[in-house]
Amino acid sequence: MAILITKESKIIIQGFTGKIGTFHAEEMMEYGTNVVGGVTPGKGGQKHLERPVFNTVREAVEETGADASILFVPPAFAADSAMEAADAGIKTLVAITDGIPAHDMIRVKRYLKRYEPEDRMTMVGPNCAGVISPGKCMLGIMPGHIYKEGNVGVIGRSGTLGYEAAQQMKDLGIGISTSVGIGGDPINGSAFKDHLAKFEKDDETKVILMIGEIGGPQEAEAAEYAKANVSKPVVAYIAGLTAPKGKRMGHAGAIVSAGGESAAEKVEILKAAGITIAKNPSVIGETIASVIKSING
Repeated sequence: MAILITKESKIIIQGFTGKIGTFHAEEMMEYGTNVVGGVTPGKGGQKHLERPVFNTVREAVEETGADASILFVPPAFAADSAMEAADAGIKTLVAITDGIPAHDMIRVKRYLKRYEPEDRMTMVGPNCAGVISPGKCMLGIMPGHIYKEGNVGVIGRSGTLGYEAAQQMKDLGIGISTSVGIGGDPINGSAFKDHLAKFEKDDETKVILMIGEIGGPQEAEAAEYAKANVSKPVVAYIAGLTAPKGKRMGHAGAIVSAGGESAAEKVEILKAAGITIAKNPSVIGETIASVIKSING
């Protein structure tokens, strides 16, 4: 089955009645996502998009049985909203919000560790495109029509590069089991290796694609994890081969500040772990196709 979300997932939207929450709620519902309600403090008891509005996440979970949430809450309040979701029993939270202070995310990650691993909420993001299991459920802001249902699991820091990869694969007749945008901030709710572990256990996923970029140790940690724990073929593309050291590139986390954080260094680390590298973004689809051909004989 798909990881994180399924066709049966019951979704609530935090920041439901705002303009952004409303726009993306309509998009997700049109895709077929089972949106059962939303949360906007002070507006509980109302209806919005023909769905109930609640004052708290706990009320929403108790009334609807929701197990997943997507967060469109302003940065100043997003950390509290994420912790509220964890306390209410939400299992998967996608935080779309950009600009959450790093110290707030440190606080959230420490808070989640209060729970035993089997009870701990999986947080995707912040500053991400979200999660989509094509043909089943979309919990994000991506253009759903470019995703074809299939067997490639995608994990990416960059939303736009994730879209590019999805379109390339669709053009080649290759589909995706689940695509997870982990976000480009220095501190995020879940990392590459967390989702590698999930894809390794997922029967629908036959090949895994990682889309990384300069800055931070995540890709190196993922390479080490994959070498020891992942039996499925892994393909990777790392953005930023020409970025100078100390120069921020797009995301807050995309800045090289230590050894092993440049694109070239990450590529070598990934290669050493037996991971196939796509040399540039225009050949991600071709590289995936080549790997699929090799495993199918």
